[in-house]
Amino acid sequence: MDSIIARGLSFKACHGVLAGEKTCPQLFQVDLELFLDLQGAGQQDDLNLTVDYDQVYQLVQNVVEGPSCNLIEALAEKIARALLREFSLLAVEVTVYKPEAPVKGEFQYFAVKIRRSKA
Repeated sequence: MDSIIARGLSFKACHGVLAGEKTCPQLFQVDLELFLDLQGAGQQDDLNLTVDYDQVYQLVQNVVEGPSCNLIEALAEKIARALLREFSLLAVEVTVYKPEAPVKGEFQYFAVKIRRSKA
């Protein structure tokens, strides 16, 4: 299956279970893999036969910077549902990274990766 890959989409938002996370924005990063048939777009060189990257970015930005979620699991689900609803995708893989998670210790990030398909 063909796919479009977007890596490192970065946003500041307020997601988390702690009170401070609800009021103090922190960094969230999102990776996407959008699964769809790209043969027509490749053969005809036609944007209408694929997905506009800017529209994908704007949709993800609206979700991430929108209403707060307690869990990055819930945020990933919201992103996946929105992408599947708005675009002609067969499936989507979403990874949400939280590099500033309130964890005592040294780490690069905590992340959640989900894969969802159209019903």
